[in-house]
Amino acid sequence: QVQLVESGGGLVQAGGSLSLSCAASARSFSSYAMAWFRQAPGKEREFVAGISWTGSRTTYADSVKGRFTISRGSASARNTVHLQMNILKPEDTAVYYCAAAYTGPDTVPGYFASWGQGTQVTVSV
Repeated sequence: QVQLVESGGGLVQAGGSLSLSCAASARSFSSYAMAWFRQAPGKEREFVAGISWTGSRTTYADSVKGRFTISRGSASARNTVHLQMNILKPEDTAVYYCAAAYTGPDTVPGYFASWGQGTQVTVSV
């Protein structure tokens, strides 16, 4: 059982930046890819960015490429993942969820079994 806790959401003006963090806890947390998803009001949850266990592989939704950066802690802190969001747009407004999946060391899978509670990001015009 993996528990995920997000932090760092808030309100920001368009063009601004925010950084989200997620801390994972489990009896044994090894070889887990992590990702960020988001869900805007009235819309389905969508993938934002993912990172492999080693950090060697990252993937992004087209809508955030060049603006968002996903990273994870050093070898001794791989249970944390961050999402740096720059040049935010009103359409980035959503609840952002952290997710984790047990997988190979350099893989970002398409299915994530563990989810956090979410953190609200609101971008004003």
